[in-house]
Amino acid sequence: MKLKGFVFAAALLLMPSAVLANHTIPAAHDEKPCDCKDGKRDHMTHKDWQSMMAKREQKLLVWVSQYTPEKKAEWTKVLEEKKNLRTQWMSPENSTKREQWKKERIAKIEELKKQLESGKITKEEFFKQAHGGKEMGHWKTFHELRIAVDKKDNKQAAALLNQLLVQTKQHNQLLKEKLAK
Repeated sequence: MKLKGFVFAAALLLMPSAVLANHTIPAAHDEKPCDCKDGKRDHMTHKDWQSMMAKREQKLLVWVSQYTPEKKAEWTKVLEEKKNLRTQWMSPENSTKREQWKKERIAKIEELKKQLESGKITKEEFFKQAHGGKEMGHWKTFHELRIAVDKKDNKQAAALLNQLLVQTKQHNQLLKEKLAK
């Protein structure tokens, strides 16, 4: 049981690193409608992440034009900044920073795992702290946005686009902080 827990914790730890190594954040599957109920995540099987992310970005900008056209310039700027920050983070000049970040994450997960096993923290606290207190809300928001667009719920789509814009700005800020270290 401990081995399964360790493998799961290691997977949680390494997934963000693998995502950053692929220059993108995984998105919901673009070709199929949402398949929430079966719980499968086939988006991890995509081989061409950059192409998939470009399609997602185009779709997002179409939705912005449709539901929040007054924010299109801001969205364009934020998405461009996101690409530039990701490129900087993945550059060879920042390989030592990335490796240091990975080592720190591994050490943090190991410490949290010990606390979990000794009963000092709950499983929920473990996951919250393992993710640095942040939720992967942008994935959920994008998913909810897609549902709102499919339902033609203009008000909800606009609200979710605004929420996703804030989350994207926060993500950019986190990358800036990592680059500044």
